[in-house]
Parts: sequence; structure tokens; C-alpha cells
Amino acid sequence: MGGYGTILVLFVLAGGIASVLHFLTSTLGPREPNPLKSEPFECGNIPKNLTKRVSVKFYIVALLFILFDMETVFLFPWAVIYRDLGWLGFWSMLSFVSILTLGLVYVWKKGALDWE
Repeated sequence: MGGYGTILVLFVLAGGIASVLHFLTSTLGPREPNPLKSEPFECGNIPKNLTKRVSVKFYIVALLFILFDMETVFLFPWAVIYRDLGWLGFWSMLSFVSILTLGLVYVWKKGALDWE
């Protein structure tokens, strides 16, 4: 089947499981709508003011999370073939991580991670 066949089987299996679970919960799950369930929900608190503005810092932190999540996506395949890449692979990944670290330090110094 090859290297990609296994990944294809994994995606098909994961998609099948997700589809079956979605179908089962939508057909077998209880449906009792009420006004309380239709309200926005945040951390167990009932919202008092639905027109409250959300700070931009929430979105900045989300974008930073995606950035460092992508770093992880690049680190895993690199770690799998680390020995085959040699020193060139090591120095290239070191420069990649260093640039991301400098970006994190810059964002930290600018105060984007402060929750005040």
C-alpha cells in the first residue's frame, strides 16, 4: 500500500468514525429546546450584557496560537527524518525555531500576551 496508503486509510477511518458519531448524536440525542439553551454561553456564567465588545487581544492570542501550532506541524516531520537530514537539517530547523523565538520575544515585549 505504501507510505501514503496508510495515511489515506487513517483519514478515511477518522472521517468514518466522525460521521457515525455525528449521525448517532443527531438521531439518538435528546432534543429539548428552551430559551436558556439558546443564549450565548461563556464559562458557566449567564451573560448580563449581550452587546459587550470583545477585546482584540483575544484574536491576537488566537493568531499566535495558530502560528506556534504550525511550528509544531513542521517539527514533527523534521523529527522523523532528523538523522537523514544531517547537519544541514539541524541548522535549518535551528534557524526556523530561532526566528519563531525572536517573534515570540517581540510579541511578549510589545505586551500582546498581557491580559490587563
